[in-house]
Amino acid sequence: MPMIKNKRILCVGGAGSIGSELVRQLVKKNKVFVVDQNESGFFEIQQETGCFGRVGDIRDKGVVFDVFSDFKPQIVINCAALKHVPYSQRYPDEYVKTNIIGNLNLIEEAKKWECLEKFIFISTDKAVSTNSVMGATKRCAELMTVNMGKRFVAVRFGNVIGSRGSLYTIWDKQIKKGEMMTVTDKRMERYFMTIKEACELVIEASKENNGILVLDMGKPKKIIDLAREYAKKNNYNPFIKIIGIRDGETLTEELMFEEEKKRAIKKGRYYKIES
Repeated sequence: MPMIKNKRILCVGGAGSIGSELVRQLVKKNKVFVVDQNESGFFEIQQETGCFGRVGDIRDKGVVFDVFSDFKPQIVINCAALKHVPYSQRYPDEYVKTNIIGNLNLIEEAKKWECLEKFIFISTDKAVSTNSVMGATKRCAELMTVNMGKRFVAVRFGNVIGSRGSLYTIWDKQIKKGEMMTVTDKRMERYFMTIKEACELVIEASKENNGILVLDMGKPKKIIDLAREYAKKNNYNPFIKIIGIRDGETLTEELMFEEEKKRAIKKGRYYKIES
């Protein structure tokens, strides 16, 4: 994997699935500072990697100011997010506070520091033609980031296999309990990427001046097919229960808007959308 070297890197949400793997990779050749409101998760990643950091919430401007003042990051990676679509429909204000206001707090502080070389915001394909509050907040934060100009980049993830709360982790728990594996709709399909691919895309983003990066994930996969494959792999009698599409979800997702597809530039395994 391409690597960043000899930098002060602030990883916000560094106790999460993607954030923690980025910390593991980056701490080998960089000074890494983690901010996360998940106290237990922060404790675990700090014990494992020896990274610097603190428990804190980016909704709080005071926390953000203190972190920048103490650490003076050259690269900021914002992995912090509320991400579950059904909950975003029930508690939209919480998603606005974290996904939009939290990112804005980081941007406003980052702009004050000459040491800043790159600001990378982690977005999602749910920001495209969104049907949910979660997707809408991510799209807002995307635009907020790339419209800052040079040094500000966004990356758009598909569904990350093996991340906390992902399909395989849910099915694994259901199998261990002897329960039926759940699928929302037989027609539902999604784009997928691995944690390794997600981290590589973030590293690639550190080389770009501006814009949105999207991994080429090939064709979307049907969730029902993945469930059958996972059941077979685990020697589990594939009793699959269709539970129905949930509020805010869509049957299909897109990686780019139609207008973006026209100006997207293919660069190796990813597309770059100029802002």
